[in-house]
Amino acid sequence: MPILMTFGDSNTHGTPPIVQRGEVNRYGVGVRWPTICHAALGSEWELVEEGLPGRTAQFNDPVMGDFMNGRVGLRIALQSHGPLDVLTIMLGTNDVKARFAAPGYSILAGVAGLVDVAQSLEMQQRHGGFKILLICPPPVEEVGPIMGEFYGAAARSRELPPLYQDFARARGIGFLDAGKFIKVSAIDGIHYDAPEHKTLGLAVAEAIRTL
Repeated sequence: MPILMTFGDSNTHGTPPIVQRGEVNRYGVGVRWPTICHAALGSEWELVEEGLPGRTAQFNDPVMGDFMNGRVGLRIALQSHGPLDVLTIMLGTNDVKARFAAPGYSILAGVAGLVDVAQSLEMQQRHGGFKILLICPPPVEEVGPIMGEFYGAAARSRELPPLYQDFARARGIGFLDAGKFIKVSAIDGIHYDAPEHKTLGLAVAEAIRTL
């Protein structure tokens, strides 16, 4: 039975658009995109969801905690599950927050570190070899109740797609630009409405088939 792990942040976890700060909600199975992808791939697949709201590609978050650093989380996840056949990585949205003030190339460096971990001899041997699909999240919009945390993020997030694509090509891994399929919600400018989850899940399933 092939195993898919989806590694990411709140948009992989399935957090709906935030209407009021402090909300803690999650879309159900059959709504959030990893489960849509799983259903599209078929019942012979097994799904491991590793989405953590607030996760970054590389930063220790001074507000939410050091464990938001994806480099720590990915190593734990890869040693907790498996053997994997496919790993998807979709991170970068939280890295464009104002408190990190990271330009596109710095965010790419964080993603590169994650791919380094995933492609390491240690992890590849542990799982018997697995493929990687790098997903660039859609650009954020500075609207809604959490827009202050994302001051300047709209411009920074638009730097990412070509950087991710060129890097994926150089590393020989799969790539999907989610922004070509979906948009963030107008409610909070960060998260996805339910129909966007469905569209993304189907797009990811198709990308996995072509790996």
